[in-house]
Amino acid sequence: MKKIFIILFFVTNAMYSQENQMKADVTFLADDKLEGRNTGSEGEQLAADYIIERFKKLGYTPKGTEGYLQPFIFKPKAHPHAKVEFTDSVAETTITGKNIVAFLDNGKENTIVIGAHYDHLGWGEQGSLYRGEKAIHNGADDNASGVAIMLNLAAELKNINTNNNYLFMAFSGEEMGLLGSNYFVKNTTIDLSKVNYMINMDMVGRLKAEKTLAVYGVGTSPIFKETVEKNAEKKFHLVLKESGVGPSDHTSFYLADLPVLHLFTGQHEDYHKPSDDSNLLNYEGMQEISDYVLAIVSDLNDDGKLAFTKTKNEQQKGSKFKVTLGVIPDYLFDGKGMRIDGVTDDRPAHKAGIIKGDIVVKMGDIDVAEMMDYVKSLGQFEKGQTTKVIVIRDGKEVELEVTF
Repeated sequence: MKKIFIILFFVTNAMYSQENQMKADVTFLADDKLEGRNTGSEGEQLAADYIIERFKKLGYTPKGTEGYLQPFIFKPKAHPHAKVEFTDSVAETTITGKNIVAFLDNGKENTIVIGAHYDHLGWGEQGSLYRGEKAIHNGADDNASGVAIMLNLAAELKNINTNNNYLFMAFSGEEMGLLGSNYFVKNTTIDLSKVNYMINMDMVGRLKAEKTLAVYGVGTSPIFKETVEKNAEKKFHLVLKESGVGPSDHTSFYLADLPVLHLFTGQHEDYHKPSDDSNLLNYEGMQEISDYVLAIVSDLNDDGKLAFTKTKNEQQKGSKFKVTLGVIPDYLFDGKGMRIDGVTDDRPAHKAGIIKGDIVVKMGDIDVAEMMDYVKSLGQFEKGQTTKVIVIRDGKEVELEVTF
């Protein structure tokens, strides 16, 4: 039954345009039959089978440890603040994730890595922001969208820009803590010193009318910022972030001293909820993003191996918070303050009357001019404490009292 289900999706592939092919890819990966692609699940295996078939049809060489697959075994966290432990032994208490690794050998010295995670939250057991009855979290934007663009680029790059080799990766275990990418850079199936740079796509399916696109990692190589801006050609309103550290798989490569870029179209009210479905994606926008990434890769084709630059860690690695406000930040906001894109029910922000669209400009004694000021302010508070929060709402300051 599993094989029949996959084959049906390939029967008319030749008839599809690129945009329609991406839609077909997302529709398959975000189908209820895959039950949310939770790491190590049967649904994730169905997704892996599908992605492998796509790579086979494109003529890519397997570059995992078991064909296209690079399995990794781990013990899940005992509690939210615990560390995941990788192991060599399968047991009742372990989970096996499977990276998918495909290679295009152009006979060149260096290799470009292009990746996207394909796992999601299953039935929402961990990481869900949904408060209703148990339901499948299909993860169309997060991150079937990234996988679909990755596969589209794999097709586009078969016969052009041949001054590098290409390694395409679908990562497992991202939702559990960047596990697949972390495992790969520490157990690489290629010479990591020959990696030129890495491009990651995570949640790239909701390009809005104003065409706002966040690109992280532009400070990780001296050539990136100019290249990224030049190739936007006024098609996007770019929000650029220098740091190579962020909540997706590019971080693992940056920490291995490699230049990285990460593309992201922003949070939305369906993030980590069952409503993140394939009918809500902007497939025309996905085609534009794919074309944009292709333009960047083409521009860099003759530049040899890129220099790597360490950046300021905008995520303030090592910070541990005892409290949370219970909001989703608007990562595409580039004004003063920290704009809120979503509020979780029954959490401190919701109880205090903070609403979507509010712009936090002060928490306690700390002025919040940007996201990292907000992050810094959280570290000051203990559970049970109360503080004043000032937000801008409809152009006016509103003072609210938050109890953590």
